[in-house]
Amino acid sequence: MAKTKTQYTCTNCGAIHNKWNGQCADCKAWNCLEESVATPASPAKAANPRFAGYAGNAGNQIKSIKDISLEESPRTHTQMSELDRVLGGGLVTGSVTLIGGDPGIGKSTILLQALASLNELQALYVTGEESLQQVSLRARRLDLEMDDLRLLTETCVEKILAMVSIEKPELMVIDSIQTIYTEHLTSAPGSVSQIRESTAQLVRFAKQTGTSLFIVGHVTKEGTLAGPRVLEHMVDTVLYFEGDPGSRYRILRAVKNRFGAVNEIGVFAMTDKGLKGVSNPSAIFLSGHESNVPGSVIMVTREGTRPLLVEVQALVDESHGSNPRRVALGLEQNRMSMLLAVLHRHGGISMFDQDVFANVVGGVKITETAADLPLLLSALSSFRNKPLPEDLVVFGEIGLAGEIRPVPNGEERLREASKHGFKRAIVSKANVPQSPIKGMKIMPAQRLEDALDYL
Repeated sequence: MAKTKTQYTCTNCGAIHNKWNGQCADCKAWNCLEESVATPASPAKAANPRFAGYAGNAGNQIKSIKDISLEESPRTHTQMSELDRVLGGGLVTGSVTLIGGDPGIGKSTILLQALASLNELQALYVTGEESLQQVSLRARRLDLEMDDLRLLTETCVEKILAMVSIEKPELMVIDSIQTIYTEHLTSAPGSVSQIRESTAQLVRFAKQTGTSLFIVGHVTKEGTLAGPRVLEHMVDTVLYFEGDPGSRYRILRAVKNRFGAVNEIGVFAMTDKGLKGVSNPSAIFLSGHESNVPGSVIMVTREGTRPLLVEVQALVDESHGSNPRRVALGLEQNRMSMLLAVLHRHGGISMFDQDVFANVVGGVKITETAADLPLLLSALSSFRNKPLPEDLVVFGEIGLAGEIRPVPNGEERLREASKHGFKRAIVSKANVPQSPIKGMKIMPAQRLEDALDYL
């Protein structure tokens, strides 16, 4: 068997080197060379270098877009509604799904539960971190009936594929990709080159055989070396676990999905029997105050295809330092500083000598601009020490000129708030629905001054 040749590629400029050096000879960058497998040129490419890279399979043909079949791939439901929602409706044959998250947040647990619910499929669980006894003990602790589940402890990707070609599973789990290595490279398991090459072989096998593949990956603080950030372009779906491992609730977010909506979230509660889906997540994110308190307002955000009610809290206190603090959890900190300047310029309320702290209850991260108006109103409520009405819901984007801009799916957000018993809403004038919502008074606001006048 011919020995596999390796090469070193510069991550900065793409230059190829025969051996590793501390500095790239072309761009002069340091510590940027990564090991990779050198792919030999085919005879067709070598014979005519002008068309190198274009010599494809002889069976491939150019087709018109109208001649392409548009039949959707059949989906297999996992019997976990929140997981099916994040996957886009179910599991697609031949799909490759990457699940990332901090250690101990529930990646292995949710995959074991998914395998137990898909007992009609022939499944294989490949573990490189735990022993077979540890996996069996976890399944027994979760009360999962998995007598037919096949287990394998192996870290070499070539040996895994050799055994899998005989086993021929319909569903396979790799836990985790940081422990898998290929014999073609000499770098240590967990390095970027090992992770990329091992995943490429697994993805190629899944596409050729139609095997649904789950890959588990860890993330570091930077989110780079541990794997998922490197592999996002190679897989079909990327799911990230969010939340504190010490907290009860977990949020599974779809960062990339070729078979469904992006930014879709699934909310789970960690119990002694595993992760349980939360069918009404708005109830856990709403306020638990017995009486109305200052600095709190309810907004309606949109995660994927689902409107979600969350509580935005703010605490404004006198600053005793030269530079007042601006701290935002679940919100964008720079945007909060900009909105406080808008409040001063167009609302006549200054907080230049106040510390402002903002938080979204439940650990939800809000990236959309609909949180602008709730953030300012909650900060104003804390600053004046006056609580806002309990039945009030607010959302809207605020521009630098003080105007309140509309947000997408405004009517759907208002109807979701009405289902939870909210009677009043302050929204942009363009978000007022054409047909009135029964039992809800909607107060349109074109500018920030209009919203302050309602209060």
